[in-house]
Amino acid sequence: MTTSTLEEAYKENPLSLQHILPIDFQSIQEVPNSHLWPNINNVPTSHNDKNPNVPIIDLIDPNVVELMGHACKTWGIFQVVNHGISLKYFDEVESQARRLFALPTEQKVKVVRSTNGVTGYGTARITPFFSKFMWHEGFTIVDSPLDHAKELWPNDYKKFCDVMENYQTKMKVLSFQLCMFILNYLQPSHEHSINSFEFEGALQLNSYPCCPNPYHALGLAPHTDSLFLTILHQTNNTKGLQILKKDQGWTSIAPVSNDALIVNVGDLLHILSNGEFPSVYHRVLVDQTKHRVSLAYFFGPQVESIISPLVSSQDNDGVVLKYRNVTVKEYLGLKAKHLEKVFSMIRI
Repeated sequence: MTTSTLEEAYKENPLSLQHILPIDFQSIQEVPNSHLWPNINNVPTSHNDKNPNVPIIDLIDPNVVELMGHACKTWGIFQVVNHGISLKYFDEVESQARRLFALPTEQKVKVVRSTNGVTGYGTARITPFFSKFMWHEGFTIVDSPLDHAKELWPNDYKKFCDVMENYQTKMKVLSFQLCMFILNYLQPSHEHSINSFEFEGALQLNSYPCCPNPYHALGLAPHTDSLFLTILHQTNNTKGLQILKKDQGWTSIAPVSNDALIVNVGDLLHILSNGEFPSVYHRVLVDQTKHRVSLAYFFGPQVESIISPLVSSQDNDGVVLKYRNVTVKEYLGLKAKHLEKVFSMIRI
């Protein structure tokens, strides 16, 4: 198995196996104390049937650059439609993801993520920072899942591999397109070309099993994403994702259509924008009767890339840089040790 650059970045910050292995959700009837979270406000102040004005961006709109830049600046999250990816691809990936998560636990642990690895089966990387565990299991893929798929389905792995590789290819093309729009908004003069970065991505299949006590459990604890941007497809049209919006509290975000994609700003794009784009603080709730599956694609520069806050030449005299230059590898290492305190460590 080839080593990805993301895997190189995490090698120096290994996790213990207890922070990687999910609980056996198939064998428990009630939420154990280890997964009971006190004081979860599961009734957000903006809990209604419609999204609370989250920008919806049509990728064929002639003003797409301005619209996307404004969405990044004011919300840090938006939905995209007319992205050119057929609904059938999302259905195929969800079907294969459910096939994986339906396997017996003893099968899934055969492909558990290594203590210093990125790919495979396991819990969220943020797990060690919280005193309680999350009601979640995940499977991370970088490029081909061939080796893991062969372990899970020795005689029937090809379909899974083909579907996941095809989806990643489509997500990488879309992610690059979105980054071009966003960088064009930040620097219309093209002083900072997107071609100066080499990009990579990772696909995270998320499973949130039915939970006997959803009001005292969390699918994912509050966090920000690390890379440039995350493209999320939520299946079943079930509300699970929430963002923390100033003056509104925890606010549920649901896709406006079955093929709509939710895009959020990550930490590295926040740094690149010199703090202009907020890195969205978000969490995931669980449901008592619905087993939710979501598909998250994380996209950003390769780990040796240097992230420098962008300031155009005409603004250079009047703009104060908020962050120092940092490589992706250094940033991921700092966040792996300090989580949300990381921004204070690179602030100028």
